Amino acid sequence: MPKLACVAGEPSGDLLAAPALSALKQIPDMAGLDVYGIGGPRMQAEGMRSDWPMETLSVRGYVEAIKQLPAILKLRKELLQKLLNEDRPDVYLGIDAPDFNLGVELQLRQAGVPTLHLVSPSIWAWRAGRIKKIAQAVERMLCIFPFETEIYNKAGVASTYVGHYLASEIPLEPNPLAAKEKIINALNVRSDALDGLTIAVLPGSRGSEIELIAPVFFETLQLLVNRLKDQKLHFLIPVATPRLHGPLEQLLMSAKKMNPDIQIELLDGMADEVLEASDVVLIASGTATLQAALWKKPMVISYKVPWLTAQIMRRQGYLPYVGLPNILCGEFVVPELLQDDATPEKLAHAVQNWLEHPLQVAELKERFAQMHETLHRPTGLLVAQAVAQTIANNRNKRSSV
Repeated sequence: MPKLACVAGEPSGDLLAAPALSALKQIPDMAGLDVYGIGGPRMQAEGMRSDWPMETLSVRGYVEAIKQLPAILKLRKELLQKLLNEDRPDVYLGIDAPDFNLGVELQLRQAGVPTLHLVSPSIWAWRAGRIKKIAQAVERMLCIFPFETEIYNKAGVASTYVGHYLASEIPLEPNPLAAKEKIINALNVRSDALDGLTIAVLPGSRGSEIELIAPVFFETLQLLVNRLKDQKLHFLIPVATPRLHGPLEQLLMSAKKMNPDIQIELLDGMADEVLEASDVVLIASGTATLQAALWKKPMVISYKVPWLTAQIMRRQGYLPYVGLPNILCGEFVVPELLQDDATPEKLAHAVQNWLEHPLQVAELKERFAQMHETLHRPTGLLVAQAVAQTIANNRNKRSSV
């Protein structure tokens, strides 16, 4: 029975890997594939056995990682013990989480286990020196952005462009009315409940993000209601995970105390429906910004991290932007308001600016449509084929010895 060990460190990795695990079931030589390691609910639904909770690895930033370091080191030690001794895989697939996965991949590759890595670290944005470690740790990099393969080819690292899974899952043409109908059914409200302007608000998927960004976003919503009094505004907030519902509910109650008429709805999951239904998006930097771009939505990107984390990242970065839509377009096509610039006043002004300039919105949608076409590939199948080919090559090598 072939064996695949894989580790996803956060919800976006779980989303990315699940289609690949599904596609592996369709490859004849992979019948009975044993998949284990660390993954989320979507990977587990495809038959993976997750031996540790993915949440242990779901941290962002240096300060946050330091707090979680003892638990992460303990998990890594246990994982390596298992993969090097008790349950050696035919191939290891690291899904994103480079600070964790590259170290694991290095030790496994040195021990003769083939290693694949899905989602290149952002070496084109910051910490370019990591490519030396990648060359030692990774047998093949599976790239989700087309420009990345050239970087790896120059560094002598094998790579394959697999596209981005979101570009396959999100239709090229959004249907806002259908999305609104789904939301109305989920909320069990009147059919005209979302008449007017709909603003999607995505403050992040981590507790630290909710703590730092969400209060500023809620203040921004109050300002927008005051500034756009002649408009009927609806704010929709998809809650990324159940554990975030409590903190967001508290912020919602506080907002209602300040303005009982403000229309804010929390929805469990439903990020795609909320984005598809929206007229404009207020969003924390991360994978969700690409999701919003593929739904062809104007957006305002924001982010806050602790001061020390910001200083370290600023010194190691060299791109002028952090949002994926801007990175992929190579220019500021949407505004980014980060750290001290992430004030309610500036965020409200930027959101209002999109609402007042429909021609700019139309131009942006065209740019995002072109981006969508470029990223659209059978990602799950391409990843599955890379895994299956690596397993076959490894078995052929062993049989010839």
